[in-house]
Amino acid sequence: MKYSKHKLYGYLFSLFKVFPISSNRISFIIDSGESFKGNLDYIKKEFERRGNFEFNFFYKDKLSFSSFKKLATSKYIFLNDNFFPLAFMNFKDESIVTQLWHAPGASKKFGGSVASADELEMLSKIGNNTDYLITSSKNIENQYAEAFQIDKKKIKPLGLPRLDYYFENHDLNKIKSEFCKKYGGDANKKIILYAPTFRDEERYNNVFNFLDMKKFNDALGEEYVLALRLHPKIKDFYHENIESSENYIDCSDYPSEQELMMISDILITDYSSIMIEFAILDKPILFFVYDLDSYLSTERGFYYDFKKTVPGKLAYDCDELIDAINNNDFDKNKMISFVKTQFDAIDGKSSKRVVDFLLKNGR
Repeated sequence: MKYSKHKLYGYLFSLFKVFPISSNRISFIIDSGESFKGNLDYIKKEFERRGNFEFNFFYKDKLSFSSFKKLATSKYIFLNDNFFPLAFMNFKDESIVTQLWHAPGASKKFGGSVASADELEMLSKIGNNTDYLITSSKNIENQYAEAFQIDKKKIKPLGLPRLDYYFENHDLNKIKSEFCKKYGGDANKKIILYAPTFRDEERYNNVFNFLDMKKFNDALGEEYVLALRLHPKIKDFYHENIESSENYIDCSDYPSEQELMMISDILITDYSSIMIEFAILDKPILFFVYDLDSYLSTERGFYYDFKKTVPGKLAYDCDELIDAINNNDFDKNKMISFVKTQFDAIDGKSSKRVVDFLLKNGR
């Protein structure tokens, strides 16, 4: 039976709706202990500053009567990603279900923008059972309404809580030093972070078929070191085919992407949404798009004109990439307009705005 597992969640949840709501209980719906970070962690810390709250972690893959009871009796419920059983969970009116979503802005189309009819129906049910969807800007309201199949009135552009990280005090010299020590890099060199995304077109996934590391290091190696952060799916297509791993750093296993962005001087990416977050740091971005025509014709598409809108210069081959870096040709004007579209406020107060809004009952 279609969606039977999700419906079972809904049934188990309904058994505990007879119990009263606990006004200070907050539930976070998560995959595992490792997934409790970013937005959810910042929201928890902000509530802790406000008073005595009880925090409950509802693990999607660990069912128990106790966890369903605590979820059903929570005043505030937070999600950071998709949870399809929510389509069949009708919370009490006193409860407030908030989708924080893990990614800022709107870039590649997702969710309801690329969904089938069945998926649209599910997303619509989830949207009906969600009280608020938090976004980074009012400018992307239409895209999120379509992606989540949710009423625009529920979309609140209060900012992503986890972006408050960039306004905290960080010892960047220490972070960079420890990073270079871990991977054997030269702490005196600037870091170019290369974060390519996964392609459905398999032949384009091995980036070293298109990035000539010898040429790259001959031209830039005196000043820069390349730090490569691969999409998990790319690993299946990635093969070592350069003379020495010392020519670059593979930091795909580095736990904090935000730390990497903070210590990097330049970002090279392609179609990855990492560009949105990196853009707020006001540092150069280059787009290495050796397969642009193929990607635009075969992948799910973007919410904007990619060539005109992305916050940086497009490089179609290794020579153009090297020339742009050598000549500081980064097209910063595109970055300014891009950031204005994707963010209403960049001030380190997103967590505060979200919690203020909820504690004031949506005012």
